[in-house]
Amino acid sequence: MVTTLLLAAEYSPAAAVKPAETAPSSIVIGFVGGFVRHDNLRHNPVLLAQRLRGADSPDTYVQVFENRHRKSAYQIILRLLDKNHDGVLSAEEKSRARIIIYGHSWGASAAVLLAGDLRRAGIPVLLTVQVDSVAKPWQNDAVIPDNVAEAVNFYQPHGVIHGRAQITAADPVKTQILGNHLFDYKTDPVECPAPSWFDRHVTPSHAQSECDPRLWSQVEDLVRQRLLPQFSAVAANPKP
Repeated sequence: MVTTLLLAAEYSPAAAVKPAETAPSSIVIGFVGGFVRHDNLRHNPVLLAQRLRGADSPDTYVQVFENRHRKSAYQIILRLLDKNHDGVLSAEEKSRARIIIYGHSWGASAAVLLAGDLRRAGIPVLLTVQVDSVAKPWQNDAVIPDNVAEAVNFYQPHGVIHGRAQITAADPVKTQILGNHLFDYKTDPVECPAPSWFDRHVTPSHAQSECDPRLWSQVEDLVRQRLLPQFSAVAANPKP
């Protein structure tokens, strides 16, 4: 089975980034929540991407997108996997994919939907990470598609906006759920730098899930572990 690349992607500032001439060893895609810009360094999804672009993973492609630009992320992944630049993804090019997707709030839901887009194209995903995942009305962020090898969910239960408490695998044989991890900011609050009035008074716990250094340190550890070479076999050869 082959996948033909579309000639144009939905516009996004992040989508304007030109992919590398050679296919990267790994691809890490992040999504910010709400109406946050993809390059706003006050937000942990963006800060994590900045750290991942360090010298320890020089051949890893890392980019953050607004949650509404999922299709742009998808098109960039297709272009990056197209090693011979012929506009068509072969079965071999797909099998080499080592993709990690993470996000916060609406961005976490976008991560699951992007994994679903890749499933329909026959492309495997190493890991999805959801942080206080919030689905838009027409979205389903609860069921992880079976092209994903591993998935993990971090959530907090308080406020008018709060994360999904549980994710499940569409096929538990193919996807391992690493956990649904509760963070309770009522009992163990964290300080967010310069929170907005809305974050401070309306959605304080949801905002803390985005700025909690302990939580995002766990996300970073999970991502970095899967960037190691020995994890390539998981994506190329998912469980039967």
